[in-house]
Order: sequence, then structure tokens, then C-alpha cells
Amino acid sequence: MRRVWLIRHGQSESNAGLPTNGPGASPLTALGREQAARTAAAFTAPPDLIVGSPFVRARQTAEATVQRFPEVPYEEWPVQEFTYLGRLHGPQTTTQQRRPLAEAYWERTDPTYVNGGDGETFAALVTRVHAFLDRLADRPEDGLIAVFTHGIFMKAVIWSLFAGATDPDTAAMRGFRRFNGTCDIPNCAVTELWRPSGPYGFRVVGGGTMHLAETATVQGAASSAALD
Repeated sequence: MRRVWLIRHGQSESNAGLPTNGPGASPLTALGREQAARTAAAFTAPPDLIVGSPFVRARQTAEATVQRFPEVPYEEWPVQEFTYLGRLHGPQTTTQQRRPLAEAYWERTDPTYVNGGDGETFAALVTRVHAFLDRLADRPEDGLIAVFTHGIFMKAVIWSLFAGATDPDTAAMRGFRRFNGTCDIPNCAVTELWRPSGPYGFRVVGGGTMHLAETATVQGAASSAALD
């Protein structure tokens, strides 16, 4: 049986409302680093493989687990966040400043639309999700794979498994937008997938989602933003 933990990164500077230089450059805040350390401490046994996104905030979140289990292989996979704004995600902009651009993109509901000249299309996101699931299924590890990734990517994985979408049309994209708006994945939340032996695909574990409660020293800190 293949088990997978999808782990959202810790609080990033973008989540905290600070300006960032593009979708991949936002580092963790002090709270995010604490969340990463507590995530590493939550493992009761070493995973068989640690996977990280190429984006800074996910790599930094994975570092604490890599340091705790230095004998476990670490690989970087394309499990980065959905970068649909492209160049419109400009330097030194905040989530709030980008919000009108994000809302305009989702209102368009065109799964093949390239935003900002080089944005990732929704269709490409779904293709990337299925490539990720296929890669997981082909891995030789029998135990747990820990994947440090991002909120919308995690939602796309869950939604794709529920909806069975492989070539999304406008209606499917509209359905994902509703799902995205009603599914909340806090920083350092863990969603578990498992894949039984035989000709079966991955399943989302009911009740397998958890997140770390804030400690007394960080209560009142800014919560993660709706836009990663």
C-alpha cells in the first residue's frame, strides 16, 4: 500500500500580507519556520522519501524534516503552486494588490487561457496533477512519501481524484473554483492519500486532514491568505 502525505508549506511572507517578488520567491515567516519544525516533529517514523516543490517556501518547510531524517532521500518535483497570473504577479506586490487580477482570471473560466503572457493554464495544472499521481504510483517505495507542496495544488489533487477530471472544460473549471472556495487548507496542513495494491488509484483518506494549532507565543499572528 502506498501512503502519501501532502503537506502545505508554512506561513510565507505572501500569506502574511507582505510584498513578494513573484510566485516562487516568497520565504517563510518566523511563524512559518516554527510550523515547519513542528511538522517535522509530528512524524512518528521516518518517511521513505521526502519531496519538495521548487518554490522557496515549500523547500524551507521541507528542510526541517530533511534535517531530522538526513538518511531519507530528498527529491524536488514539479509540485509548485498554480502560477496562473504569470508576469502579472509582479515584483514587490502583495496578495491584496494581486486580488483583482486573480478574480478576473477565475471569472474568465477558460481552462486554456494563458494569463500575463506566461501564466500556467488550468488545463496544464490538471495535467501536472495527473503526472504527479502517476509518478507516485510508479515509485518503488512501499511506505510513506512526504510531499511538501502548496494549497491550490493540494486542492487540485483532491478535486481531480473526486471529479475524475483529465481534460477540463469550462464547467469543470467552474466546479474547481467552487471547490477551491469551500475547501480550506491551512499552512502545514497534512492531507493523506493512499493507494491499495492491485488495479486501483489513489484515494483521499477521510479524516486524514490535520493542521498544527498555533502556540501561545504566536497566537494573533496573521493567518494565511486565500491566495497562495
